[in-house]
Amino acid sequence: MKRDEIRIRDPFILTDREHGCYYMYGTTALREGTIGAKNSFSVYRSVDLVQFEEPKVILDGGQSGFWATHDYWAPEVHRYNGKYYLFASGIADGKRRGTSVLVCDTPDGTFVPIVDRALTPPDWECLDGTFFVEDGVPYMVFSHEWVQVGDGEICAVELSQDLSHPVGEPFLLFRASDNPDVTEINGEGSGQYVTDGPFLFREDGKIKMIWSSFAHGRYLVLEAESEKLAGPWTHHGSRFDFDGGHAMLFETLEGERMISLHRPNTKNAERAFFCKY
Repeated sequence: MKRDEIRIRDPFILTDREHGCYYMYGTTALREGTIGAKNSFSVYRSVDLVQFEEPKVILDGGQSGFWATHDYWAPEVHRYNGKYYLFASGIADGKRRGTSVLVCDTPDGTFVPIVDRALTPPDWECLDGTFFVEDGVPYMVFSHEWVQVGDGEICAVELSQDLSHPVGEPFLLFRASDNPDVTEINGEGSGQYVTDGPFLFREDGKIKMIWSSFAHGRYLVLEAESEKLAGPWTHHGSRFDFDGGHAMLFETLEGERMISLHRPNTKNAERAFFCKY
């Protein structure tokens, strides 16, 4: 399959140097004409980021008995302590949207829940959990959704070393409106600001983050930086001038840093997009 044939939101790339290939995960079980999704995650394998093999299912919620029943969104796979961990969001009737952690010995095998529940607070509406380690301590960084709090939040929670449960309470990193470029959705005066897709990396001795929101009427990738995870965070605008977002960074097999995101942010038209960062 060619990349432009795959409808995908939130594309996440894992580079496998040992086998000389890439794995692409993302929100792909999408329903026609909506961002709502069914209950599966798949992976696409490529050696050049242009041509991809047919997708392989890595989580089938209908067979696994996983707690979430639909809207399987924004999967990320991180290698940690010799295993592969899938951070992924979902929802079920009578339960809040949240991010869970699943594990597998390989990047394209069947992932199983470490515990069959979300690790985000059960009474919060959350999504887009990502993984970050600071001073040997693992954390999940995630979005506390605007649908519940109005001014969307980026929060973090410490995880146990085996990533099976949170340690302590989540803490706030920043709110969407802390970035002066972010504009309200649903009209001026709504008080509703989006936080989507945090991804953290280190550069120039600092912790940096890319995340997405609506800025000047378009879905964009924004930047923030801090000396430490707990903050304070300094905010910056977007390097890009197109309608696309929910991004992450990866290195190619040749060592070049790239950004991966979906664009445009238009139902049915979303495709993975890669460029230098």
